[in-house]
Amino acid sequence: MSDKDLQDTDPLLQRARSRVNRKMGFYIHLLVFVLVNGGLYLVNQFTGQVRWSHFPLMGWGLGLLIHGIVTFISLGGEGWRDRMVEAEHERLKRRQ
Repeated sequence: MSDKDLQDTDPLLQRARSRVNRKMGFYIHLLVFVLVNGGLYLVNQFTGQVRWSHFPLMGWGLGLLIHGIVTFISLGGEGWRDRMVEAEHERLKRRQ
């Protein structure tokens, strides 16, 4: 077995990759949010009297906030989830 095969089966490495993928998903969302809303703001500044660029900013900002909360709470809650699984496993073993 090569080092690459061992890395692919390492549960800790798989967990680390999963966590990084969740973080990167949020950071990409944040980058797109900033670029698009910055562009909308500039378009709004140069095209008219009615200020509308804050509406997509607020709506999308709420979605981004929820995405961030879900992402980082889920990353922080892994230890709690592991403890719950272990406790449930112990209860099931006692019942047998």
